[in-house]
Amino acid sequence: MVDALVIIPTYNEIENVERIIKNVFSLQRDFHILIVDDSSPDGTNAKVKELQSKYPETLFLMVREGKMGLGTAYIAGFEWALDRSYEYIFEMDADFSHNPNDLIRLYNACARGSADVAIGSRYVTGVNVVNWPMSRVLLSWGASKYVRFITGMDIHDTTAGFICYKREVLEKINLNKIRFVGYAFQIEMKFKAYLLKYKIKEIPVIFTDRTKGTSKMSKGIISEAVFGVIKMKFNSLFNRYEI
Repeated sequence: MVDALVIIPTYNEIENVERIIKNVFSLQRDFHILIVDDSSPDGTNAKVKELQSKYPETLFLMVREGKMGLGTAYIAGFEWALDRSYEYIFEMDADFSHNPNDLIRLYNACARGSADVAIGSRYVTGVNVVNWPMSRVLLSWGASKYVRFITGMDIHDTTAGFICYKREVLEKINLNKIRFVGYAFQIEMKFKAYLLKYKIKEIPVIFTDRTKGTSKMSKGIISEAVFGVIKMKFNSLFNRYEI
């Protein structure tokens, strides 16, 4: 029985989706994949449906009505996974910024090590980012430092989106109370696991910016993270923060 599910949200990833699926399925450890697609107009979900004939028992597809945000895509995927018997549930991007080979290292940190949450970290051993302009490196690195300072979490890469959760962590967190929908979703999930005193471990990875497709980063996403973190921390201090 395969105990690990990789959730990959997609929106207009036709240039990457087939290759990322085949790469995950070529690993020495078995993983299932759930693609959560927000009705990509470029045919992403049609390509996944085509591939399901090749991987009928291991590749799954959820198509949602329109672009609804990264956070809600992962929550939908988490709920799907918890309705089944998966013990290790992963977040991973479709664009190869996260190396599929590192899935095994994250898995081992939780399944063989002591971690409840394993983070593929860009910053735990310096700055391991390839193909980003310096302005974006500084923005991302600075954002993680800012979040670490505000929240008190001992995590170097607080905005990372390459993660393995043990099932019990997602069962304990009230997914209906997650407020952020953009990249700040990643911060909120880590903060809730931290407040619940789960062991969070950072695994150093090399992050490589996408070479195909377009980034989904926006000013609104950055604003949500900057101001939302302060509100999140403030509410937690006065027992107004629901985990």
